[in-house]
Amino acid sequence: MDWRQAEREYDPGVTRDSLAATFDASAREHADRVAQRYKGGVYDRSLVRSGVVDAAPDGEFADLTYAEMRDLVRRLSAGFRELGVAPGDRVGIFSNTRMEWAHSDFALLGAGAVVTTVYKSSSPEQVRHLLDDPGASGVVVENRDLLDRVVAVEDDLDLEFVVLIDGETHERDDVYTLGEVHDLGAAVDPGDGWVIDRDLDDLASLIYTSGTTGTPKGVELTHRNFLANVDQCMRRFGPRPDKPADLPVVDEESVTLSFLPLAHVFERLAGNFMMFAAGATVAYAESPDTLREDFGLVRPSTATSVPRVYEKLYAAIREQASESRVKERIFNWATGIGREYHRAADPGPLLRARYALADRLVFSNVKEALGSNVEFFISGGGSLSADLCELYHGMGVPILEGYGLTETAPVVAVNPPEEPKVGTIGPPVHGVEVRVDDAVEGAGGDGAVDGDADGGEVGELLVRGPNVFRGYHRLPDRTEEAFVEIDGERWFRTGDVVEIRADDYVAFRERAKQLMKLSTGKYVPPGAIEDAFAASEYVEQAMVIGDARKFVSALVVPNLPAVREWGDAQGYDLPEDDDALCRDDRVRGLIQEEVDRVNEDFESHETIKQFRVVAEEFSEENDLLTPTMKKKRRNILDRYADDIGSMYAES
Repeated sequence: MDWRQAEREYDPGVTRDSLAATFDASAREHADRVAQRYKGGVYDRSLVRSGVVDAAPDGEFADLTYAEMRDLVRRLSAGFRELGVAPGDRVGIFSNTRMEWAHSDFALLGAGAVVTTVYKSSSPEQVRHLLDDPGASGVVVENRDLLDRVVAVEDDLDLEFVVLIDGETHERDDVYTLGEVHDLGAAVDPGDGWVIDRDLDDLASLIYTSGTTGTPKGVELTHRNFLANVDQCMRRFGPRPDKPADLPVVDEESVTLSFLPLAHVFERLAGNFMMFAAGATVAYAESPDTLREDFGLVRPSTATSVPRVYEKLYAAIREQASESRVKERIFNWATGIGREYHRAADPGPLLRARYALADRLVFSNVKEALGSNVEFFISGGGSLSADLCELYHGMGVPILEGYGLTETAPVVAVNPPEEPKVGTIGPPVHGVEVRVDDAVEGAGGDGAVDGDADGGEVGELLVRGPNVFRGYHRLPDRTEEAFVEIDGERWFRTGDVVEIRADDYVAFRERAKQLMKLSTGKYVPPGAIEDAFAASEYVEQAMVIGDARKFVSALVVPNLPAVREWGDAQGYDLPEDDDALCRDDRVRGLIQEEVDRVNEDFESHETIKQFRVVAEEFSEENDLLTPTMKKKRRNILDRYADDIGSMYAES
């Protein structure tokens, strides 16, 4: 049977009438299996202080079974009700990704609450908006530092309680530890009836957009939206009977490492709701900076991430492989063989033998660094360089790229394990209909955006399906603008330019709002050019500029350690100061070579004519990246206005 037909006919059978009921059913079915793994020596957990869970050894992971997690969540849910939480109440979660995030989420959903999310990096002003706009009556915060941000704006809020995940009892009467909430619930334990009935169309969560194009909008997502997407993803990744034994699946044997923000819809669905519905094990990384260590300790079979993390992982792998010239030559040879092997329809005995040698010398070490158990990764939240994706496939660690938005809960399309196609975001998941609006500016005519379409339709992606949100909170005009009616049917406008290919796979082109129109009238998608630097040894990040300008330019952030190693190998005495290093003519020459390499794959009007090398990496800390590692383009343009101005003045 064709996998597409099998996907349509398959019923995963994992969802129930609400998100909490779905978790409860899975926890009963998989009671003795490991639900969560948590690391010791990272947090001062109030649940450990109160004796609810055991402390994990420092630097090691401890386990919670589904039965233990269900008991904990059930009592927390009762405890939140003792604090006054009623069906429909809005309660925020303001914390890093960790096991207590999931506990609080399911407990609040079980009490009938609507969970609104706050990124850990949010400033007091952002906290005010993310709690005031939904009318939150309470908030779960990670620690006292985050509590201080809430206290700084509490006069503008109408909070009845605050719950601390970490630390000991607070001096304020309206501040509770999570351990205390658990004890409140344990005193009135509701038993098996802990999940309050909710209608599928009841609101489950308010998740706010990143705000890169204005004030964050509250996306209203129902239980139906999330559960439909769990079902859709399980049809693609679940243990369908048609799948051969060697094809990876998501099931009760799966182990994932969770590190993206649970405040974002991608991890909330893919690393949380779907995994627990499947009976899988979710381990929580200490931080994005400890991923290599945590991969080795957890040995996950899968993980979800954004492209930036895969870029950094590859950079770390490449750096280790470049410790000597011999190792570097072997690594470059092996990755070349990996690419050739991946592209070959029939590798043949000679290529198979070369690949086996490359695997033994290089790829096996890469897999070992990732825990030796990874079957596949999923990438979303931004476009992934096709070149980098192919490199991972060639190394035997396939990345299945997908696409979605907060408004679609989130998955619209994703590559299937049966037939992944690098350079695409896969075909739509079951029940999602897509079409394009070719009237969007830049999708037609003489621009490069549509110049390389391979028999497909190019335009703004329109979507409809059971996972599409119902509207923006308290923003009826913005909701109306987000939809278009065609032949009596309501379609959501994604704002993304794509190509729907003849094989039904979708290729992402660019955010319509980020599509650059040069003063010459030509259109340029900056993301594709920026992605082309992803596998560069000497470029850490790049941002392409050119809107309303005569030509394309770029800000380039170098990989400073790699550049310094290159300088040492060349016998150069490079400046110790990073800014001075970036102004050095020899370094500029090195970066020029990388720019020239990238330019080879683009049309003349898309090529980078001028660039500036800047030392400061774009990050969440300096407000140049969102929590999901997307570039805050307006902030970057403001920060480097003088450099940008000088590039065009020189021309």
